[in-house]
Amino acid sequence: MEHMEDKQTDQGPDHRPRRHRGGRGWWLGKLALCVLILPLLGVVVMLLWNWVMPPIFPGVNPIGFWRALGLLALCRILFGGFRGRHGGWQEKRRFMRARWEAMTPEERERCGRRGRMFCRGRDER
Repeated sequence: MEHMEDKQTDQGPDHRPRRHRGGRGWWLGKLALCVLILPLLGVVVMLLWNWVMPPIFPGVNPIGFWRALGLLALCRILFGGFRGRHGGWQEKRRFMRARWEAMTPEERERCGRRGRMFCRGRDER
């Protein structure tokens, strides 16, 4: 606890600690967003399915709202969409940059040679 108090005093009297993201307001905002977005996504999936699938595949029936939500959930389970806070490109980029900076110049050259084998430039093709 003393360590945290020292950090706060080192940053000056005007410094206010950042609010923790797990507060009640954050969860209520996230819940409200889900309540608004989920039905919209269900309608979009339903309309797209009914517009695209029956004309292409004559045996396919149009679906309703609840089946569209079920299809959306199934796609989420199978393909892992709607990632949210679980990283993404920015986190992967930071990870790879840190890895690159930790390499020796010889390791960097070897990694670059290996990468060029798979990703040739236009002039090398």
